Amino acid sequence: MKRALDIVLSLCGLLILSPVLLIISLLIFFYDFHSPFYVAPRVGKDGKLFRMIKFRSMVVDADSTGVTSTSTSDSRITPVGHFVRRCKLDEIVQLWNVLLGHMSLVGPRPNVKSGTDVYTAAERHLLSVRPGITDFASIVFADEGDILRGHADADGAYDRLIRPWKSRLGLFYIDHCSLFLDCKLIVTTILAVVSRRSALRIVASELSRRHAPDDLIRISLRNEALIPCVPPL
Repeated sequence: MKRALDIVLSLCGLLILSPVLLIISLLIFFYDFHSPFYVAPRVGKDGKLFRMIKFRSMVVDADSTGVTSTSTSDSRITPVGHFVRRCKLDEIVQLWNVLLGHMSLVGPRPNVKSGTDVYTAAERHLLSVRPGITDFASIVFADEGDILRGHADADGAYDRLIRPWKSRLGLFYIDHCSLFLDCKLIVTTILAVVSRRSALRIVASELSRRHAPDDLIRISLRNEALIPCVPPL
């Protein structure tokens, strides 16, 4: 049923959003006359690589810097890219990856190979399912770029402040996934565009209903400062 939902909703999404996708493509292309798409390898289910597509929000060859985490102050982001990222439009084209079966609508976000190479034994379990466009962590850390702003070492800050919680939220989703939860997370992700605070309360409520640890529920509300910690072992 999950795969059937993915196919139906991704196909409908691509058809309905095609005018929006075209406009975004043209805005990016006419900024620097390069491809509006960014296609790069990501690690999928069972550790298999696939080519993930998204709208390009950075200058051409931004990957050459070797930095994989991005703050909102990153100089590689183009003016159009800032708009696309702020409105969370850069990833909607990944509906194509969902349609092809590389990804699911809901699941832990796909990682680069260098990121999965340093996964702990517990984090390896994140590769047991198809990666997704959204999940608990995608909603809770939708402001990832703002969190990393001002850190000279964005990758290091990500590993200390964000990765441990994202991994725990991803693992919690895998342990409690259901068609009902997937539908709830899809709707909540859309709601987050309008009211982030309301979306965070829904996430916290869903975690509480499923008896998540107290610290995970507190973090999901994002009322507390993030403190450095270690990923699940």
